[in-house]
Amino acid sequence: MSGFSAAWLALREPADTAARSSALASFVAGRPPMGRLLDLGGGTGANVRYLSSRLPTPQFWTIVDNDAALLARAPVHATRRHADLNAAVADEELFAGSSIVTASALLDLVSERWLATLVDRCRAAGAGVLFALSYDGRVVCSPEEPEDDEIRRLVNQHQKRDKGFGPALGPDAAARAVQLLSTAGYTTKQERSDWKLTADSRMLQRELVIGWGDAASELAADRKASIDAWRVRRLAHIDAGRSRIVVGHVDVAGVLRA
Repeated sequence: MSGFSAAWLALREPADTAARSSALASFVAGRPPMGRLLDLGGGTGANVRYLSSRLPTPQFWTIVDNDAALLARAPVHATRRHADLNAAVADEELFAGSSIVTASALLDLVSERWLATLVDRCRAAGAGVLFALSYDGRVVCSPEEPEDDEIRRLVNQHQKRDKGFGPALGPDAAARAVQLLSTAGYTTKQERSDWKLTADSRMLQRELVIGWGDAASELAADRKASIDAWRVRRLAHIDAGRSRIVVGHVDVAGVLRA
């Protein structure tokens, strides 16, 4: 799995919190008893911080991540498990007894096979699921620039590259999760959880634009000059406080049908 820095996770956490669907948290919260909760790819514990006050008690969290340094920053009340997520999803015992399995900003990184295995593990455990903030391919930038559509197309193509789990689902992840969960016997709900970034999120906007430019250049090296020019103009909009960026995400929740 591609690594993420603690600084990046901290930068995006306020945007994630503002975007997430509280209604879907309430949907899975109505599935008693709560008990053991499993958070996959939990990093520094942002998902646990968000959900702890929105789910009933008792809660006994286990956070799984492949980065020990990130886990060291996770909430002290949670059990931290340092493990490769490919090995984790194959571990039936890890899921056994879980009331809810959660993940945030993870599904768009994983492969079809990995996601199918995850759904099988959740169903076998009888667990509800809440998968937040899966990128869905929508990016709207204002003011517009002529290259915006092409950059978005290249970024979405890049999103489907292997991120450590096999060919990634990328923007198709949330829709595929709903399909797999429904087939496995889940009642599902989904809601958009878009980032709506204004001048208050300049640093996050800058990181996105820089990263998008890098991703686009990897796939279209022959257009690097125009991509770099696009990035310079986008960063100027951000620095002037006139940039607005919407990044599309989807939250998906599911509970097993009786």
